[in-house]
Amino acid sequence: MFLTIGTTLTISKDSNEENNEQFKSKVVDTGDDFVMIDYPVNIETNRTTFFIDGTKLHVSFVRNNISYSFKTEVTGRANKDIPMLKISYPGDKKLTKIQRREYVRVETAVDVAVDYRGVIQQFVADDISAGGIALNLGPNDTFEDGEKVKLTIALPFINDEIKYINTEAKAVRTWKKNERAIASLQFLETTSKDRQDIIRFCFERQLQARNDA
Repeated sequence: MFLTIGTTLTISKDSNEENNEQFKSKVVDTGDDFVMIDYPVNIETNRTTFFIDGTKLHVSFVRNNISYSFKTEVTGRANKDIPMLKISYPGDKKLTKIQRREYVRVETAVDVAVDYRGVIQQFVADDISAGGIALNLGPNDTFEDGEKVKLTIALPFINDEIKYINTEAKAVRTWKKNERAIASLQFLETTSKDRQDIIRFCFERQLQARNDA
């Protein structure tokens, strides 16, 4: 089974509603056709959520730097050391692989430290997704296409928590946006946990944008 104990899950209700809330949870036990998860926490409010039996959900997770998703349903609950929800699992062969282009990309001005040719430089992002990041460049900043750099990205969450993402990236292209130079970088070595944190951050920013609209 691709899902193992400790895997972080991103959950939403299987609904076509525009304002579809996002939740996070972790796998605490597995079976042949089911998964036990801890009670999901709303990503925006950080409050625990209680789903009744029969609630249909959409779940995504990362394994070996590849994101997968599946549809499921709450089928029960248990209370051992912690309260748990039981959800159905369709099996590894019925998972949907999420392509890199399908990652949510959000515009955000987060701080990024770049180790470029052995020199640490500070940049501000233009946008970010779980697949890569775009940086605002100064007049003397340049990246050669295909060149590898090391990044440290500071992600500030709604609950005032800050996650630091350390990853290697490759410069893909440099382009212009409103007369500003932008460098697009593709992530090369991102842990499953870091990738999940980026996805969570992007969902939070998406929800904020909808609420502010």
